[in-house]
Amino acid sequence: MSEKVRAHVFVSGRVQGVFFRYEVTKRARRLGVTGWVRNLYDGRVEAVFEGERESVEELVDFCHKGPPYARVDRVDVEYQPFRGEFKDFQIKYTR
Repeated sequence: MSEKVRAHVFVSGRVQGVFFRYEVTKRARRLGVTGWVRNLYDGRVEAVFEGERESVEELVDFCHKGPPYARVDRVDVEYQPFRGEFKDFQIKYTR
């Protein structure tokens, strides 16, 4: 059985208004990864992924490329202990 991990990710570049959150959500659900993704006021996208290491790493790899109209300049990832706090994957909206 694969190790479960958590990744806290910040993506910088042209990552808002290009379906970044939608594509991350679609891929996370397909991979069985739980957590969330949201836009930040400073133009970055923030996400938390939890699941099997291989699936989480696949999502992190996608964040380095993004969807077709995105331009990813930087991805900061912090791997953390798995907490198992999410039931599914969703888009969060910044208040």
